[in-house]
Amino acid sequence: MQTDVARIASSAEDDEPDLIRRIAGGSHEAFALLMRRHNRRLYRLARASLRNGTEAEDAVQDAYLNAFRSIRAFRGDCALSTWLSRLVLNECLARQRRSHRRENIIPMVSFESSMSAVTNVTDESGLPDRLAAREQMRALLEEKVSELPEALRVAFVLRSVEELSVGETAQILGIGEETVRTRHFRARGLLRESLARDVDLAERDLFEFGGSHCDGIIARVLSRLD
Repeated sequence: MQTDVARIASSAEDDEPDLIRRIAGGSHEAFALLMRRHNRRLYRLARASLRNGTEAEDAVQDAYLNAFRSIRAFRGDCALSTWLSRLVLNECLARQRRSHRRENIIPMVSFESSMSAVTNVTDESGLPDRLAAREQMRALLEEKVSELPEALRVAFVLRSVEELSVGETAQILGIGEETVRTRHFRARGLLRESLARDVDLAERDLFEFGGSHCDGIIARVLSRLD
């Protein structure tokens, strides 16, 4: 039996040619629908490439503008999502080149990390402490993913976060499937090593009970002795 998600995806693919025709005719409404369908994946792809949220948003916006202007050139030789992904990667590459030229003149401040990579967590949205823990874990994973080399970072986001197939990832990046597998495997290995180091350091402070905690229990015990 086809799942709701599968039916929605299939429906989106079925009406894609009509959507493209409407956009080519200048329909902003149709283009807004297209953007809603692809925003998350394209943002994650740009974010993985550029390692800065603001830059990633700007890159996606510029890629969308390019897509709107050149949609008539889309011939369906690949999936629309693949075509859009390539436009985003091209925009990211152009921004990296401009940034590199600026760095040769004025050193730039490094950017903070952030990328969504937390999955398979039980939804306990009613518990503030659980939400805080999830946010801390998300931030840690974002930091670690952002530290990966770009080629590994992009492959990891497409495979593990967006859950694209090896073939889809290879088509988007223009590389062989074996290269995709190698980069993804290497990325996961580096992440495991990095997270393991942090866990080892954190173990030393596990159930810490110094400072005010220590002073507090002593004070309470002494008060009960009087």
